[in-house]
Parts: sequence; structure tokens; C-alpha cells
Amino acid sequence: MRIWYTFLLTLAGFSFLAAQPDYVTRQAALDMLPAFCDFLRMPCDANTPSELDANIEWCDQQFTQRGFEVKHIPTAGIEVLLAEYEVDERLPVVLFYVQVDGQPVDASKWANGAPYTPMLGKPTADGYTFLDELPTDFSAVDPSYRIFSRATSDAKGPIAMFLAAWDYMLQQEEEPAFNVKVIMDTEEELGSPNLPPVVVAEREALAADHFVILDGPPHITNPPTLVFGARGIATARVTIYGPRVPLHSGHYGNYAPNPALRIAQLLASMKNDAGLVTIPYWYEGITLSEEVKKTLAEVPDDLASINHKLGFAAPDQVGGSLQEAIQYPSLNVRGLSSGWVGAAARTIIPANAVANLDIRLVKESDPERLMDLLQAHIRAQGYFLITDGREPTDAERDQYPRIASFGYKVAYGAFRTPLDAPTGQWLENALRETLKEDVVKIRTHGGSIPIAPFVETLGVPAVIVPLVNPDNNQHSPNENLMLSNYFRGVETCYGILRTSIP
Repeated sequence: MRIWYTFLLTLAGFSFLAAQPDYVTRQAALDMLPAFCDFLRMPCDANTPSELDANIEWCDQQFTQRGFEVKHIPTAGIEVLLAEYEVDERLPVVLFYVQVDGQPVDASKWANGAPYTPMLGKPTADGYTFLDELPTDFSAVDPSYRIFSRATSDAKGPIAMFLAAWDYMLQQEEEPAFNVKVIMDTEEELGSPNLPPVVVAEREALAADHFVILDGPPHITNPPTLVFGARGIATARVTIYGPRVPLHSGHYGNYAPNPALRIAQLLASMKNDAGLVTIPYWYEGITLSEEVKKTLAEVPDDLASINHKLGFAAPDQVGGSLQEAIQYPSLNVRGLSSGWVGAAARTIIPANAVANLDIRLVKESDPERLMDLLQAHIRAQGYFLITDGREPTDAERDQYPRIASFGYKVAYGAFRTPLDAPTGQWLENALRETLKEDVVKIRTHGGSIPIAPFVETLGVPAVIVPLVNPDNNQHSPNENLMLSNYFRGVETCYGILRTSIP
């Protein structure tokens, strides 16, 4: 079976197929692969809570058999797991965060129509050729091959890497250099709505000196990477109302207002041609010092190559670079809907138009304030705004020429740890000594993970250790994990576990 995914090899404009280092943990990593593939075969969409049952049981068994005490913590949704391993009460405590659930799937878009059936892809000159079945022995498989399955990289892979590293440590009759706790989130792809209350209720059980997040991709060039912050996320929905029902465009064109056109005009009023948000005070309180700009410039981004591979000539002008751009709150249109398109298109004036937005939050921006600014902007464009989740009444349709509804949800805020914090220094030392490579340090990750509740409630510094390949297709069909990143990830986790904290 063949599928054309040349972009998986070339997205970053760099080759990830260099010779594999001789990792001491390689055999333990190989031994873990069959169990990892069994893990991948378990559907894990938290929109169907029962799908997580088998995943939770698997995690419980895997951590328990390695000497952890595992606690099931009930929530208003799907329970979370906390695994604990105490070496010596006098040692520091490190809390690790991992994610068990995965994004929803559209099986028709996957290479084999089975997103939860792991497939091994062999790189070719024009993409990948998929093996008919997984090998019984991975030891002879080239590390440039990839395992394709939902949640391989986001984020069951890091769990398997951590467990394999733990196995090697035990084989060497070693113990971690600190006490270990692992929190396993089961609703991350839903925005972790029930995690903040858990952190508050289990504050004592979760208490730690350092917080390490095993999630996300490294820098686009795929070096060892540490990330010291991540943006939070809020979502919003705007609905513009037109006629009560779709109308014949011949009978009522030029007379009945068209909500699709109006929502396009409304959205266009929120940003200028350079991509900057024009809503007053949107960027208020954010100033990048020269020292911060210098730190951002040290990230090895080849902007020309990135733009070429992503397929556009000029980026938006929020900040002077990719790293600067993600230091500001975004305003993104993530979906539009009105009427019908394609073969189903019809000559009508739609009854309404809907825009779904996401706002990536930074440390300096109050999400509630941004939502207030967004609503005020819509009202300033002449709209009567409904904010209680209902449809407009007949009386409101008679009275107001422009009607919109607005709803929003703040999932969680941003977090950021200083680059010179002890947690980062310890992790950088661990990665350098283990991998014998320079480490790229990123101030803020563009994506969002639910870490702010831990930082705010526990008062613990947090740093992300990304382990998977940057071109892993996360959230999309044919998500994958390159074996070379898997092997390096196991070595990285082992290096962290054995490195003492000053």
C-alpha cells in the first residue's frame, strides 16, 4: 500500500534521516514497542468516555507492574490517574504530565481506513510505502520508518518512551535521582475541563518541586528542545442572523440582508491586511524587551525555508519573526459555515452564518478581558448581541436591523517559566549530558496545554520536554511517530530520570 506524503519528509526543509546514535536504552525501547502498539489499538476519543476505559486500565497495569502506586481520581468527566514512586522522602519531587486521550478521527482520510490499527511506513523517494503488517521484531527496522496511528505522537508515544526508560533503569538496578509522580490527563483534547478542580482538590497529592511536561513537538529542525511556556486557549462562536429561513436569491436578492456577507465584513473588521488585530487594546500590556528579543532570536528558525515549505510568500506581521509572533494573543478564524457549497450549492440567501474562533492566550493577557473586547467590537459594528445562548425573538427581529449571538469558553490560561529557572537548568544539563547535543530553548510554545492550573495552584515551575518528530501530523489523518524520535525519546527520559537535581 502506498500513500504520497512527501511533505512529511520535507515540511521543515530538513532531513531527519541521519544515522541513529548507539543509545544504551535501545533494547528496552525495542522491547516496549509491542505493548505500545497494543496501546495504540485502543480507541481514545474522550468525546466517547467509555473509549478511555481500556486506556486507563492499560496505564494502571503498566505503572503498577513497575512499582508505582496508582491512584484513580474521579472527576465530573473521565477519571484521571496519578502514579507515585518514592525513592527517599528527603529527595526532591518531580511531577510528570502525560496525556492519554487523542483527537477524533475520520477513518476515510486514513491510509488504511483504520486509525487505530498501527502501520509501519517505509520512506521512499516520493512518500511512504506501508508494510502489510507490523514486524514481530523491530530490531532490524530502519529508524527512519514511522508508526502511523492516532495518538502515536499526541501523546501515547511519550508514555511508552517514559515506561521503556524506566525499564532500562530497573535493568541497570538503578533508581531515579528523585521522587516521581506522573499525572495522566484523559480529557486534554477536550480542553481538560475537569482538571483544574482536580489540581485544587488533590493539591497535597500533586505537590512537587519541579514539573515536567512530556508533550508537543520539538523545534522544526528536530533537535533536543526545551520549551518554557505555552499559550492558553479560549474559543468563541459568532452567529449572524439574516432572514428567518433561507430565501430564493432571485425573489429577494438586493432586498434581504445576506448574513454570509455580513459575517465576512465583521471578521474583516477585526484584522488589518498585515494580520494585526485592530480591536482596541488587544495587545495591551505586552512589551518584548531587548533581552527577550535576543532570546527569541537564538531559536534557529530559517524563516524563508519555513515560509516556502508552508506555502506562502509573506507571513502576518505580528512581531518580527515566528518566535515573536507567538508572544502575542492570536485571533484565529477556525471555521465558517453558511448555506451550502460545492455540488450542494443552491441559489439562496442563507438564514444565518456562523464563525468559530480560537484565541491563543499569553501570560500577559486576561482571557475574560479579551472576550469583553471582542463583544464590544461586535456591538460597535452595529449589532444587537445575544449572549445567553438563545435564538433571536420575533420582537428582536422586528426591532434590530443587525442581530448576532456570541458564546465563548476559556479552557485554560498560559504559563511561562523563566529560562534561567533551576528546573530548566537541570533539564538542559540532563539532555546535554545524555544526548551529547546542543539544546534549543524556546520561550513560549505556540500550542496550548493545560499546565497553567498546576503552575498557579501548586506554585511549581514547569518546563516542556518535547520528544516526538515535529512533522508528526498530530490532530490530522495519518498521525505518526518516527522511530528515531522514539529511540531518542527513551534515551532522553532515562537521562532525566538518572540526573540529580542540584
